[in-house]
Amino acid sequence: MAFMTERYDCSDAAQRATGLAEAASALRKGELAVIPTDTVYGIAADAFAPDAVAGLLAAKGRGRDMPPPVLAGSVRAAAALVTDLGQTGRALVEEFWPGGLTLVCRANPSLMWDLGDTMGTVAIRMPLHQLALELLKETGPLAVSSANRSGEPAAVTADAAQEQLGDAVAVYLDGGECPGPVPSTIVDLTAPVPKLLRRGAISIDRLREVITLAAEDEAAEDE
Repeated sequence: MAFMTERYDCSDAAQRATGLAEAASALRKGELAVIPTDTVYGIAADAFAPDAVAGLLAAKGRGRDMPPPVLAGSVRAAAALVTDLGQTGRALVEEFWPGGLTLVCRANPSLMWDLGDTMGTVAIRMPLHQLALELLKETGPLAVSSANRSGEPAAVTADAAQEQLGDAVAVYLDGGECPGPVPSTIVDLTAPVPKLLRRGAISIDRLREVITLAAEDEAAEDE
């Protein structure tokens, strides 16, 4: 689906304010926005709007078998999306959030959403990026995947994101270059022992300072 695309330079205070308001408005209408994060640029949709999430997957060229993670603007908002973070999850959150760590947990079964074929789980993260957090606190949790076509390099600039996603996105928030291309680290908390699903911004050594990890998985899919 193509939208009337707008882009805002968030280094300018006036454009930043307008851009945040327009991005929030677009997301509430079921449209897509591209936002900077503390890893790479992300393409965002309202996590509770199934058609918007389907549009996100279509823009990336993905199927339902690769559901997007969900970003939250606070630990409280993220915790409401899952059945229980557990002691391990709480330890990881305390040490690494906001930051480059995504946690796969059992999803709260009472939530009315459709992120794809999640098998009852959800991947959650709180990013360490002021612009992203401001938007998330306005919109609530967002389904956010890396802002690139599937199989292409993750975008670390708004230009790179727009080159790949074009007018499938309604609003681009240009927050300058992101620290990437390293994505977030992903840890699965749904088994008795946490399992590393993807190497990323948080090193294995740092994780092991906080928790015990199961056998490592060399998975390298983008967010």
